[in-house]
Amino acid sequence: MKIAFRTHDLGAKGLEGVISALKSHSISAVQLVVYKFMEGVKQLPGSLTPELAEEIGSALREAGVSVPLVGAYFNPVHSNKQKVADCTAAFKDYIRLAKVLGADIVGSETGSFNDDKWTYNPLNRTDDALKTVVETFGGLADYAARYGVNIGMEGAAGHCCWCVKQLKRATDAIARPNVKVIFDLYNYLDMSNYGSYMDILEEGLATFAGNIAVFHMKDFVVEGEKLRQVPPGQGMFDYKGILSRIKAYDPEAVLVLEGTTGEAIDPAVAFINSTWNNIR
Repeated sequence: MKIAFRTHDLGAKGLEGVISALKSHSISAVQLVVYKFMEGVKQLPGSLTPELAEEIGSALREAGVSVPLVGAYFNPVHSNKQKVADCTAAFKDYIRLAKVLGADIVGSETGSFNDDKWTYNPLNRTDDALKTVVETFGGLADYAARYGVNIGMEGAAGHCCWCVKQLKRATDAIARPNVKVIFDLYNYLDMSNYGSYMDILEEGLATFAGNIAVFHMKDFVVEGEKLRQVPPGQGMFDYKGILSRIKAYDPEAVLVLEGTTGEAIDPAVAFINSTWNNIR
């Protein structure tokens, strides 16, 4: 098992800052989101140059940091078609430069018709939404295959792939061997189904058997009529049960503690390690 963090969750900017933060927390893997921690890099075509990618990749390799996932998240059903075009082109930049950065997979969620809010819209659950997702990610998968790179797709309750079954429909329709899954259990939950989270986990593990590249690890509490994310070990998840199933599925799983920041980092890492290591 390997614990990873998103670069921008570490509370640091720039290569030196991120590497220093990784060392201070004894973290050796990152979900790399370049435009969120490197000054001057935008989610626009050409913003990540080969030279910058080489600088980043070399520094991380020298520091002993692996990159299990490059995040280049964008909304394929955004109403601003120029933004979609720009983000798609930027995603292709990350595909071309993924191996220079130290990764072999570039990932995104599947978007929402609520544009930058990334929240539920009834249009998300239409055949047109699925068609756009399939066409967009199918084209990216074909492009990535030229470079020996995978793409990762992540579902979420408020997005076009709002459940395990819908993400499976999308990946089956794309039908490319280099399409992998980023599995985030919390993402699939809302007030209607949070009590069934273990069933959703088991459904996901069975449905995407052998095809999950990364697990996003979070926790949650219920506040009024909504769920609120908290760091692992501070919420309602039965983490022993969750990690037991993940460990049986993949003893070498990559666990990204997405959204865990600041003073919560070290306790969350210790909690995950202790729980994992005590599973027999």
